[in-house]
Parts: sequence; structure tokens; C-alpha cells
Amino acid sequence: MIRRTGNRFSVNAMSAISTRGRTHFMAFTESFDAKVMCRFPARTVRHFDRKVHLVVDRHSAHRSKTVRAWLADHENEIELHFLPSYSPELNPDELVNADLKRSLPHTHRARNQAELAAETRRFFHRRQRQPHIITGYFRSPARQLHPRRGNPMSF
Repeated sequence: MIRRTGNRFSVNAMSAISTRGRTHFMAFTESFDAKVMCRFPARTVRHFDRKVHLVVDRHSAHRSKTVRAWLADHENEIELHFLPSYSPELNPDELVNADLKRSLPHTHRARNQAELAAETRRFFHRRQRQPHIITGYFRSPARQLHPRRGNPMSF
């Protein structure tokens, strides 16, 4: 018998990956909104001495007025590029999410939100030390030529 509390809890995570195997992430417990979205690129650009090009899906937080205003103030540091609507197969970051969800239950069953957040951060720190896995997300068969859409975007 495995005892559990029955309480449900969650942790959200954002990540940015590059074809060179670099990854940046942020785990958070609040809802994903424009304020959180602005925090992520602000943290990410600090790690680069050149302009960052971030490919994102069309989530409403990515397109919000708050984010557009923040981007206008930081146009020399970062630029967003939007994927076509309803095209998760073009987004290698979706494979990161799948990898995270596949890995977490096997390593440790979190008993509360703090433990789940710690496990999520541990997963991303481990992936930061495994650039060969990050570059593999870009070579996935899902990134190959899509018959109806033509070539996928270059990441």
C-alpha cells in the first residue's frame, strides 16, 4: 500500500533550448501570464552578449500588450519569433516538456509542491549538463519535413 495525501499540486516550467545544446529554464508555481513571460526573457538575456532570438508558440501571454511593451524596451537584446498556429511538431521545446513529464515520476514521487519544484529544477540542471540530449531534440523525426507545411522553421 502506498500512502498519498490526495492533494493535487502543480509546478509550471519554461525553457529555451538552442541547437548548440544550451538550455535556460525557469520553474514557477504561479499561473503563466504576461508578467511571468517578461521575467523569463529578462533572465535569459543576461547570459548572452549578443541579441537573443526566441522562438515561441502563440500563447496569449506571448502576444500580450505587456510583453510587446517589454520587448520594445529591449529590442536590442531580444526578439521573438512566432511558430505557426497549432504546430507543436515544429517546436523542439515540446520534446523537453515530454522528457520532463516522462522523467519525473521515475526519479521521485513528490509529496508537495516544493518537492515537485525541486525535482523539476533538478531535471533541468541535469539537462544543462547533457547538451547531446538537447541537440537531439532538434534531430527528432518530428522536426523533419512535414508533407503539408513544407520545411520546418530553422531553430
